[in-house]
Amino acid sequence: MIAVGQKLPNATLYEFLNEPTEGCSLGPNAFEVEKLVAGKKIVIFALPGAFTPTCSAQHVPGYLEHFDAIKAKGVDEIWCISVNDPFVMGAWGRDLHVGNKIRMFGDGSAEFTKKIGMEFDLISRGLGVRSQRYAMIVEDGVVKTLDLEAPGKFEVSDAASVLKKL
Repeated sequence: MIAVGQKLPNATLYEFLNEPTEGCSLGPNAFEVEKLVAGKKIVIFALPGAFTPTCSAQHVPGYLEHFDAIKAKGVDEIWCISVNDPFVMGAWGRDLHVGNKIRMFGDGSAEFTKKIGMEFDLISRGLGVRSQRYAMIVEDGVVKTLDLEAPGKFEVSDAASVLKKL
């Protein structure tokens, strides 16, 4: 598992863009983690799946609620990563009204999740390989804090907990 002080590995994450921008088209776009994190302070939180109870009712809404306070601490971007495809992540972001506040990244093949050692196997429950629930603060690609939730818990990766560490 990745640790504090280590650099994030490069991987490709996918984001569904609701509006075309310069260099990015409407729909799913591929982004290299290495390029996205360069020179930036980013809060990353990951969760087992889009449209799941805790994730939809508490995890993402908490980051929306604390968005202004997190940004006031010098954070450039907030990312939500899940082992879902970008179409699902885009639909979930629209459903939760994240707008441009949270980047909703799909890691459909769990490439990033596996490279940082955060995958867990839920195949027996019909859910495939998923991401563990965690939050990290990353500065210029280096992990500054990392908080991994215990199985079935939601106590350290929430926005209020991350805000205290910024």
